Amino acid sequence: MGSSLLTRLLIISFISLLIFSCKKTTEEFQTDPLTDYFILEVGKYITYRVDSTVFTTFGTVEETHKYQAKHVVDAQVVDNLGRSSYRIFRFIRDSAGIQPWKPDGTYFITPLFDQVEVIEDNMRVIKMHLPVRDGNNWKGNKYLPTNPYNELNTDNSYDNGMEDWDFYFDGEIEATTVINGETYNDVYTIQQADESYNVPITDPTLFALRIFSQEKYSKGIGLVYRNLILWEYQVDKPIPYKNGFGIKMWMIDYN
Repeated sequence: MGSSLLTRLLIISFISLLIFSCKKTTEEFQTDPLTDYFILEVGKYITYRVDSTVFTTFGTVEETHKYQAKHVVDAQVVDNLGRSSYRIFRFIRDSAGIQPWKPDGTYFITPLFDQVEVIEDNMRVIKMHLPVRDGNNWKGNKYLPTNPYNELNTDNSYDNGMEDWDFYFDGEIEATTVINGETYNDVYTIQQADESYNVPITDPTLFALRIFSQEKYSKGIGLVYRNLILWEYQVDKPIPYKNGFGIKMWMIDYN
């Protein structure tokens, strides 16, 4: 074999090796399906203990109302956008579970290819979005109107910018986590908002604000914990006052 031919063959072999070694490789990320965290079967239910915080006496008194809430998957339906959805009935009773259940409203859960939406009181929220992994974020409230809680108090500012909240998976899945004494397996935390100003209120002459929203989902069960805090402390009246609300709920039973 001539030296020039050998040289050409060596060059071709080198170039082929270089191209092969530089070829971009992609790693396929395996993600849990969203249906692992939203168990949408007719007849399934989750019962929660709920602490609801409200401000009474013109915003000068803080009260916490305690009760139980049962969320039952009633039927598969078509939502107002023409999509396959699930109707959820909610019932409430006293915190000790002595009184009978009373109807307390209806909402809808719509599972899509890459996200799960909840529509309640005409508010459409993207509760979870693929991929299910630490740090993945999305605009969960992007379908909300400006000041969605304006009807509760036209003077509030705690819901300003809610449509721009960044939801995200906060950390890797927790093999076990304890919530109010109960242990749950395979739990993801979704952080939705965390903002505060002058909290705790160290100077009662200054405006204060607290915004916090977090949910926890257990694989194979669903939502096991929620904490939503939206209030502000106003000082532009003769008597300072708070307006807003808070909801904390944690699972106590499911089937």
